[in-house]
Amino acid sequence: MPSIIKALNSQVGRKIMTGITGIGLMLFLIGHLGGNLTIFGSADAFNIYTHKLISLGPILYVIEAGLAFFFLYHSILGISIWWNRRKARPEGYKKYKTRGGASHQSLASRSMIYSGSIILIFLVWHIIHFKFGAEYTTTIEGIGEARDLRKLVIEEFQKAWVVAVYVFVLLLAILHLSHGFWSAFTSLGMKHGNTSKRVQTAAYAFGIVLMLGFIFIPLYIFFTGGEGSLISY
Repeated sequence: MPSIIKALNSQVGRKIMTGITGIGLMLFLIGHLGGNLTIFGSADAFNIYTHKLISLGPILYVIEAGLAFFFLYHSILGISIWWNRRKARPEGYKKYKTRGGASHQSLASRSMIYSGSIILIFLVWHIIHFKFGAEYTTTIEGIGEARDLRKLVIEEFQKAWVVAVYVFVLLLAILHLSHGFWSAFTSLGMKHGNTSKRVQTAAYAFGIVLMLGFIFIPLYIFFTGGEGSLISY
C-alpha cells in the first residue's frame, strides 16, 4: 500500500490521476448537458428531470459528495503539478521547447492553472446560484407539487450580467477542456505519432461542441426573452 501511495504522489502518478479524474468529469459534463437540454422539451420535462434527481434523496448526496471529491482532487492535482513545474523552472522561458519533437505548448496548456481556478470558483457560484436559488414551485401531472427550477433558470438567463458570466467562463472552459482531454489521454499512453494528433483534434472538437451546447442555453433564453419557439409553456 505505501508503494502505491508513493507512486500516486509522484509527478507521473499525479498526471495519470489528473487524466483519470478529468475523463470522469468530462463524462459527467456530457450527462449534465443532456439533462440541461431538457429545458427545450415539454413544459414539464426539465422539472421532471430535476425532480427525479432530488427524489434520489440520500443517494443524491453521495453522488454530489463524489463529484465534489472528483472536482477538488482534480484541482489539487493540477495545482500540485503546476507548482512543481514552477519550482523546477522559476525563471520561465521566452520560448517553449521540448527535447523530443514538436512542442505541444499552447495558450490552452499555459493557461490551465488560471482557467481551472476560474472554473472552480464559477462552479461554487453556479451551485449556490441554482441549487440554493429562489424556491419556485409548480404542479406536475403524476408527481404533484415540485420545485420549478425551470422558471428560475429562464428568469436568471434573462439577466445580461448572468449570461455574460456564464458565456465567459464556458468559453474559457473550451480551452481548459480541449487541452485537458488531450492531456488526459496522452497521460494514459496515447502519445505516439498520428495517434497524438488525432487525439488532439478530437480534444478540440469535444471541447468546442460540448461547451457550445452549454452556451446555447443562456444565449437562446436571453435573446428570445425566454419566449423562443424552442421553449414550451
